[in-house]
Amino acid sequence: MSRAAARLDRDLSDLPEGMRWREWMMRAEAAIFASPTPVSRETLAGLVGDACRLDTLIADINAELKGRPYEIVFVAGGFQFRTRPRHAETLRGLAGTRNAGPPSFTKLEMLALSAIAYQQPVTRAGLSRLVGHDISRDILGRLKSVGVIAPGPRAPEPGAPIAWVTTPRFLEVFALGSLRDLFELDTLGITGVKDRDVEIEAALDDALGVNEAEETAPDEMEIEA
Repeated sequence: MSRAAARLDRDLSDLPEGMRWREWMMRAEAAIFASPTPVSRETLAGLVGDACRLDTLIADINAELKGRPYEIVFVAGGFQFRTRPRHAETLRGLAGTRNAGPPSFTKLEMLALSAIAYQQPVTRAGLSRLVGHDISRDILGRLKSVGVIAPGPRAPEPGAPIAWVTTPRFLEVFALGSLRDLFELDTLGITGVKDRDVEIEAALDDALGVNEAEETAPDEMEIEA
């Protein structure tokens, strides 16, 4: 703990209850606002008293932000300010901010990413078998370049191929607190996954809350169901 944190009066016992709660709200909001990455519960707990209920505190802050185009959400194991989804196109339309908001994915990229999320760690060959279509190195390279996947452990197979896993950036892009927030495949009515590619694709896209990209490359439009 830094000297500054050690000197911080967390409990604020000299303040009336209402003022104490308000100060805790401002501390939490300031910390989340200033951080480029999600702020963990542990970090916020170091700024407020032991009696502070963090979930209630964040709910009160969000209640005050109800009319604003942004909110605080729990993603990638911490709290972060996020622009509300309905304003994403507005940000993309600003000059010089074409990359604002989450990255867009082609149909095959989204299918590969969905499969990695549920089957990780998984090799490129394993992905291709699962989705019934060749997942090229270019597709994995693009997903890696935007930070949503990373090389994981080497698979115990001949040649020890790379097995791919998702990253904390994946959780941020899809506003997931952790991988536990992914829907269970059993609840989506999936059976015989290797033989039902169409159902897998639709279910995984629904689970991640992502619709198929409007623009699809010509070769991707020819993919058979």
